[in-house]
Amino acid sequence: MAGGMLAVLGAPSALKADNLSDALIGAYKTSGLLDQNRALLRVADEDVASAVAALRPILNWALTASHQYTRGPGTFGLQDHDTNTFSANANLSWVLWDGGQRKLTKRAAQEVVLATRQNLLNVEQQVLFSAVNAYVSVLFQEENVRLRGNNLRLLREELRAAQDRFDVGEVTRTDVSLAESRVAGAQAELTQARGDLAAARATYKQVVGNAPGTIQGQPPLPSASRSERDAQALARRNHPALLSQQHAVKAAQLRIASTRAALGPTITLRGNVGHTQTFNQRTDTDNRGVSLELGQTLYAGGGRQAAVRADQARMDAEKGVLITVQRQIEQGVSATFANLNATRASLTSSEQQVRSARVAFDGVREEATLGARTTLDVLEAEQELLDAQVDRVQARANLSLAAYNLLQSQGLLTAEHLGLAVEIYDPTLYYNLVKDAPSAGSKRSKDLDRVLKALGKQ
Repeated sequence: MAGGMLAVLGAPSALKADNLSDALIGAYKTSGLLDQNRALLRVADEDVASAVAALRPILNWALTASHQYTRGPGTFGLQDHDTNTFSANANLSWVLWDGGQRKLTKRAAQEVVLATRQNLLNVEQQVLFSAVNAYVSVLFQEENVRLRGNNLRLLREELRAAQDRFDVGEVTRTDVSLAESRVAGAQAELTQARGDLAAARATYKQVVGNAPGTIQGQPPLPSASRSERDAQALARRNHPALLSQQHAVKAAQLRIASTRAALGPTITLRGNVGHTQTFNQRTDTDNRGVSLELGQTLYAGGGRQAAVRADQARMDAEKGVLITVQRQIEQGVSATFANLNATRASLTSSEQQVRSARVAFDGVREEATLGARTTLDVLEAEQELLDAQVDRVQARANLSLAAYNLLQSQGLLTAEHLGLAVEIYDPTLYYNLVKDAPSAGSKRSKDLDRVLKALGKQ
């Protein structure tokens, strides 16, 4: 299914992107916005690692060297005493039970990761639609320049014909002036069209990462849902904004449970081992100890209960956002589905308008040679033909945008669904390396270092 979305899925040229597939690939591979959100996803991955680390014991050590000088009464009066001490200590602290607070924090962090992954997909949709828009804009502006160039040539021919008829007394100076005015206007419109094309090419370069080459033509349309009901169902299952917010609500619920669990008692295992040596007294002392501590904060000024209420309010806010997102997606699907049908009908009408305008122009021009039509009639017919041709090109562009906009509204405008010939970013790769909070020097930590270097982060 995904492979059939685009007719041409070749690899992009090293320097130019000539078809829509190449433009999409270029945007996917070079987008700074995607890089930014992939980095934010790695931040969320590391939050899971931090939550896992909080479940483990804490072990630390310390070496201490000290010198103490005292002066006080002794057997023979005041005496000086120097004490040189060296100690080595190791301490362990491990929260064995906290009512599930840390495990709930870990689960909340995992939900945030899932939400961030979906948000990354939503950003991917935005990037790819920007590429579609940039490609179609260049295509339209190129066609617009071509049409207005042809129009200028035709008007110049009409000006020469009007001048010839004026020279033999068939028309008046007014007819020549009308033709001159239309030529000047057409020249101005062509200049503006060339400026619009330059702007469209600049936007294309910004979005895709390189300047467009020779645009190969109207892109193939992606397959669309047969009914609005089908489109809505696809959106409910696939739209990353909706899925992301669902995970955000779940994360908020887990944070409430975690904050409530923190109100209860904790059981902590503590252990220590140490050695102390006093050099001038030639004494050595070894110490070892282990303890099990049960404790609970009974009163903290009401701040902890306030934290629970704040988390509850945050969850209510996330639920409100979820309702808003659901309605926005439903409205977006309805609007884009209706717009797609409207643009199809508009293109059909534009095709008929061009055919009729062409017949009318040819007829008026022929009648003008027989003296049955004026120069103004010919110029008006030419303008109507040009307007119809520009409208048709615009209708084709609008149809392409509407089709891909519908795809985006359903959550399907992704590199994977389009079947682009590009290595798809795997959001689980980094997560799988860090999810267990690997310690420094471990094999997984070394693998992680290689990934970070490949990302250019070290």
